Amino acid sequence: MDFEDIKKGVVQLIKKAETELPDDVIKSLKNAYKVEDGVAKIQIDAILKNIDLAKESGRPMCQDTGIQTFFVEVGVDFPHISKLKDLIVDAVKKATMEVPLRPNTVDPFTCENHKDNTGEHIPYITWDFVDGSDVFITSLPKGGGSENMSKLGMLKPGVGIEGVKDFVVDEMIKAAGNPCPPTVVGIGIGGGADLALKLGKRSLLRPVGVRNKDKTIAAMEEELIKRINDSGIGPMGLGGKTTVLDVHIEVAHRHPASLPVGIAVQCWADRRARMVIHSDGSWEVE
Repeated sequence: MDFEDIKKGVVQLIKKAETELPDDVIKSLKNAYKVEDGVAKIQIDAILKNIDLAKESGRPMCQDTGIQTFFVEVGVDFPHISKLKDLIVDAVKKATMEVPLRPNTVDPFTCENHKDNTGEHIPYITWDFVDGSDVFITSLPKGGGSENMSKLGMLKPGVGIEGVKDFVVDEMIKAAGNPCPPTVVGIGIGGGADLALKLGKRSLLRPVGVRNKDKTIAAMEEELIKRINDSGIGPMGLGGKTTVLDVHIEVAHRHPASLPVGIAVQCWADRRARMVIHSDGSWEVE
């Protein structure tokens, strides 16, 4: 197996995530352009032009290329599981120089920058195991402005789902223009504190416009989209009809005494890309 070739594939994955927005996000932004007017329409137009320039030039669409974040589904029969973490870490270092990426990882105590986008627990990798012999890697670069709007609410169970809705809407109104709207909002409900936030971030992998399979949760997503957009915060916080492109919700069972709610926010640059690595070492960036 040619591990250097696979590393090139992961670099290509990172570059695609940084320079090409998924079609579902672009479609949603174009729909927002149609319904907006005034300064909101000007902002969406600038965003769409930026997207085109990034793809045409092969350069990152935002100067904040984010913390390199990956969700990896490993086929239990993949023959080189032990190599995967090092491959991803090395690819991040390589991509930092070749794409290039802004060095974003600093030591929280000394503020030293490793200048290669790696460090303790970074790149941030979430692992899962699936049937088969293929490995699926999703790149989700996470910018600081949107990440700073993440919230954890340990609500009292008595507030119920209506209380969850109010918490999400209140926090997104407080966020205002800080996360560079129109945003995609991921929400995790239940589990524990860490799981709620993880579910919120994982929900961001779902394409814009794709609802939760559970009809009750899907209806809640639609309601939250309307309520947040009715706030009038608008593109880049300058007013308008489109504050969020989408809201995604994932849930976990919870302790009777806890109602955790985790909010993870993506800016308009809802960056993500996916690749598959086959057991023979061949790969494709999707």
